[in-house]
Amino acid sequence: MRIERIIQDKGGDVITIAPGASVAEAAKLLSDNKIGAVIVCEQGQSPAGILSERDIVRQLSANGAACLDQTVSELMTTKLQSCAKDDTLDQVLTKMTDGRFRHMPVMEDGKMIALVSIGDVVKSRLGELAHERDALEGMVRGL
Repeated sequence: MRIERIIQDKGGDVITIAPGASVAEAAKLLSDNKIGAVIVCEQGQSPAGILSERDIVRQLSANGAACLDQTVSELMTTKLQSCAKDDTLDQVLTKMTDGRFRHMPVMEDGKMIALVSIGDVVKSRLGELAHERDALEGMVRGL
């Protein structure tokens, strides 16, 4: 299965935040939308970075609540790893596991078209494995 299938199933809506927004605003955005990361970009532009709940927690641990007044651009990860919609689930899982991150922009022609999480990919992969198992059981039983 390819990443394109996840995009079809969940849609390509991506929540973004401006680089100049405060970390407190970003934390509220994450909480309100029940998401683990937000793409950082100026409206209508390519992603400049990503800010995850993990980034915020690390900064809270290191510097306390004062980090909530910092701008998103000060905490965001700027070296984005991305994938294409024709990448396989296994390729994306490998990138995420090796890089130890949980969110990946899906890019097409230099533009972000979606954001997938490791949960999205694992859920799809488990569905794929269940389908394969059912097919094999059917063959064994002669169905």
